[in-house]
Amino acid sequence: MVSSAKPYKNQHYAALKRDCISKKTLFEDSEFPATNTSLYYTKPPPGRVEWKRPREISESPHLFVDGISSHDLNQGVVGNCWFVAACSCLALKPTLWKKVIPDWKEQEWDDKHPENYAGIFHFQFWIFGEWVDVVIDDRLPTINGELIYCHSKSTNEFWSALLEKAYAKLSGCYQSLEGGNTGDAVVDFSGAVSEAISLEEGQYYKDQKKQDKLFEDLLKVYDRGGIISCSIKADPHEIEFKLANGLVKGHAYSVTAVKRVRLGHGLLAYFKNETIPLIRMRNPWGTIEWKGAWSDSSEEWSKVGDTERGNLGITVADDGEFWMSFTDWCKFFTDTDVCRIINTSLISVHKSWHEAMHFGSWTKNADPLLNRCGGCANHKQTFLQNPQYLFHVTKEADEVLISLQQKDMKIHRRHGQGENLTIGFSIFKVELNRKYRLHDILTQNCVVSSTYINARTVFMRHTLSQGQYVIIPTTFKPFTLGDYMLRVFTDLHSGCRELTEDKPKVRCWSSITGYPQAVTHVYIHAAEGLQNQDRTGGADPYVIISCEGRSVKSTIHNDTLEPEFATSAVFYRKKLRKPITVEVWNSNAVKDEFMGQLVLSGSANDPSGPQRLQLRQQGEQKAEMPGTISLRIVTSTQLTAI
Repeated sequence: MVSSAKPYKNQHYAALKRDCISKKTLFEDSEFPATNTSLYYTKPPPGRVEWKRPREISESPHLFVDGISSHDLNQGVVGNCWFVAACSCLALKPTLWKKVIPDWKEQEWDDKHPENYAGIFHFQFWIFGEWVDVVIDDRLPTINGELIYCHSKSTNEFWSALLEKAYAKLSGCYQSLEGGNTGDAVVDFSGAVSEAISLEEGQYYKDQKKQDKLFEDLLKVYDRGGIISCSIKADPHEIEFKLANGLVKGHAYSVTAVKRVRLGHGLLAYFKNETIPLIRMRNPWGTIEWKGAWSDSSEEWSKVGDTERGNLGITVADDGEFWMSFTDWCKFFTDTDVCRIINTSLISVHKSWHEAMHFGSWTKNADPLLNRCGGCANHKQTFLQNPQYLFHVTKEADEVLISLQQKDMKIHRRHGQGENLTIGFSIFKVELNRKYRLHDILTQNCVVSSTYINARTVFMRHTLSQGQYVIIPTTFKPFTLGDYMLRVFTDLHSGCRELTEDKPKVRCWSSITGYPQAVTHVYIHAAEGLQNQDRTGGADPYVIISCEGRSVKSTIHNDTLEPEFATSAVFYRKKLRKPITVEVWNSNAVKDEFMGQLVLSGSANDPSGPQRLQLRQQGEQKAEMPGTISLRIVTSTQLTAI
């Protein structure tokens, strides 16, 4: 019963249980009492509620009956199908539910030793970056002797009802669970990274290539232990409206399988190797299923052999679980939440990621320059007052996963609040040697921005080229306060860190060595007309930008005479008369070959903007001009102005 999870409300399960056993009493949770305040704040249940312990509901209560299954759950009177759908997904993943339901064997009723039962349970949830251990007593709300919220099909199985009570405690009361997001609950069960995909806006049904790619992505997520859910968008008056095809609008479904199903019978099926992409899901109500193609008793199943059908576990029963073709799924469902269980293990068969996690706040300060709540990029005067995070992409190109999550707000619903902030982020490609915060977005390249949405999590997958980047997480409007967690996943270590300093510090020796008087940005865009330097007919050029003993080296561009360097550097300059040099080199296995040099004064009098400057070959043999290079020079004499 030793756990590394943080005890919620400082309630320690093991100590509380020992105390109850020694006193021969059943636990009563003062932090979540058996009163109306734990049930609701505005909407009471439809009847007189009695709080009963499992032994008052069933003669032989158990945590699990015949194991744990996605078929165990039924939704109660609270509109929390999103939570029940997440529980159905959880039941399919033993490695996850054994974390959420710790010590599950020890927590089970033991008829041989009833004296060890103390009416206390605990569950663990991944809340805002850490595992939290939530203790509850076993008193459950009933009407006419029956559980009114989430419950199992077996009247003597209680894992789902107890789990829901622990989650309701985190949220303030049961009513706070009315309306939510399945992906958020899955994240709380696992620490996964949730991606919301709009099937409707993406028009996957009409685009076969996008549809095929999405299926492969979902198949990979499912095979690697991820969790998927889906729903059909609904207006307020359409919530839980039953469509003629058997699907329900405004209702969360758990995806329980993603498969390529083999068509045909006997050996012919294996030689022909014809498959169809299918997806299986479950209605949390435990009834009401899809009536179209590939439904339980549809004629399409005659195309599938008995062995394949047996492997898929096809049953003809109104149990809420059904199959659909992936095409129909993309057509009739409008949204899906894809929760990836991110593998950060160094020893793994599947892809592993390097994760950087940072916590921060959008805060307001009396000094405007110290504000950290500047709003989105629409608010140019305050945007760069937001927190800024620097990271590197060290591969030539790398898919980066970024998740921005705010604190869950459900606990504030009883106070008339609880709405999510509208949040998002922008990614800028910055100089290779940047160490200080950005002060001028005009000199930077905004690579991509997320959508801004009032969701708990905003997620993005984007392929970035080699270089250095800054993420700026923001609220949509300026001066909106809140807390956030930023997670950045890259293939190789990114060195992600927050930029906290605005400029170089004044030190005791600055009076002797000098303090920077100006900042110079150098942008190298491209070179053209370079001469052949190797047997392939091309070159492997790179550039080095130097100033006052500091230098920045670009990546090597292989086998080209017209490299797109897209390289930039920033120099905090103490001696404005010292020149800036740009050297072009050709990479060579034996010895790199010098191709030319450009010398700039970089003073405040230099013109800004695009310039085409001659790059002359040095040496005795060649005096002609082998090419040109395009530069952008930006100089500022005000450190705080850029």
